[in-house]
Amino acid sequence: MASRKQAKAPSSPIILMILGSVIILAVVIWQTSRVLDAVAPAGAPTSADAGFIPYSDIERISLEDAKEAYDAGTVVILDIRDADSYAYSHITGAINIDLEVLESRLVELNRSDHIITYCT
Repeated sequence: MASRKQAKAPSSPIILMILGSVIILAVVIWQTSRVLDAVAPAGAPTSADAGFIPYSDIERISLEDAKEAYDAGTVVILDIRDADSYAYSHITGAINIDLEVLESRLVELNRSDHIITYCT
């Protein structure tokens, strides 16, 4: 009786494909973790925008100077967040005008006052 041999499919190409996929996946995970480690916390300046200052024509004030002016009562603190954020928490005495309507409500502010805006 003649025995019939079944042809076995070569397994080495499949093993190589699986091994290659695992290596590619490992590299993707490794690169992703490196990128995530390099990302600054939300709101923190990154190297990409280190030279960029939004609204550069507006004078900046240090936290220490702002606190000193606040304690002396010589500044108007303007919270430009939405009403819900303001209601949740805000600087005592701050005025709330949502940024989305600020331009239409500027007439409510005295231009001679020292005004400090904040949104966080």
